[in-house]
Amino acid sequence: MPETYLDATELVLNMGPQHPSTHGVLRVILKLDGEKVLGTECVIGYLHRGVEKIGENRTWAQFVPYVDRTDYLAAVSNGLGYCLAVEKLLGVEAPPRAEVIRVILTELQRIASHLVWLGTHVLDVGAQTPLFYCFREREDICNIFEKYCGARLTTHAFRIGGLQYDLYDNFAEEVKAFCRMFPARVDDYEQLLTGNRIWVGRTRHIGILTAEDCKAYGVTGPMLRAAGVKWDLRKAQPYSGYEKYDFEIPIGQYGDTFDRYIVRMQEMRQSLRIVEQAVEGIPEGPIMAKAPKVIKPPVGEVYVSIEAPKGELGYFVVSDGGTQPYRVRVRPPSFINLQALDRMARGGLVADIVAIIGTIDIVLGEVDR
Repeated sequence: MPETYLDATELVLNMGPQHPSTHGVLRVILKLDGEKVLGTECVIGYLHRGVEKIGENRTWAQFVPYVDRTDYLAAVSNGLGYCLAVEKLLGVEAPPRAEVIRVILTELQRIASHLVWLGTHVLDVGAQTPLFYCFREREDICNIFEKYCGARLTTHAFRIGGLQYDLYDNFAEEVKAFCRMFPARVDDYEQLLTGNRIWVGRTRHIGILTAEDCKAYGVTGPMLRAAGVKWDLRKAQPYSGYEKYDFEIPIGQYGDTFDRYIVRMQEMRQSLRIVEQAVEGIPEGPIMAKAPKVIKPPVGEVYVSIEAPKGELGYFVVSDGGTQPYRVRVRPPSFINLQALDRMARGGLVADIVAIIGTIDIVLGEVDR
């Protein structure tokens, strides 16, 4: 029976863990007064695989494929962050050709990740057409990944010190063809949604998270920028040569679900700008640094973070001088950003919960690790 709470009839309701709108095995305990949300509590751990502990029982190189499977919608970004951390421990840098290729693949991955977010988020709210459109363009990116390294989802593209594979024939031409095609497709998405009164009504002033809230919760990525904070690690702490590229940091005004939509749409356009610049200037040369075949970094510890599609993705690794990491810890943006759900949901309706979870853009493989 519902219990009385502050003179209101409070109903406790489980949403998930088997629910299409929780984007994976996430259980959200809702406290409701009718349809009004009084509070939420996230119960996680259903997908826990002990990835960090696995990393401490594998060699430095053997662990690289495991990080691909945390945020499995942005496998390339995961691999980049870990490789950069180990390279910092070793004191080596990837060659210029490898860095440019890394940037191209990582930005294509950002676009692919945002396309999955957009299609599923809009589907949650009740529209089907954008899902098919978004996955159509994502297929083009997956085709490039498959030709490059053989995988479409858990794309294992990078190695410690650079790359294992050089570019296949016609790589640049296929990437340029995608760059020519994609802007018009983003225009199509925006024509379907940006002025759509149903979409605007379901997202504008829903799930507001202010800049102060973001800083208090440690929220990063598009959610932080939607609140008006111009912070992007590619600009603030450049890595892999991002300081060479001309691109902008989109920001929002209200920090609501609609602003987060606008920011991610603009981010896809900016990623395309970076890819266009990078693919025109791929240098010749080696794709691997002179790193030892048996990797044994000196004793020490490093923390390296990158701007992943969902926010700051950080790797803290500790070496005791052996062939295996002594400690591995991951700072996953999905896990950190998810804790702001309660703050965004209070005072809203049950239907808003669906829109808010979608706008966080979580992947449970990264939340639970």
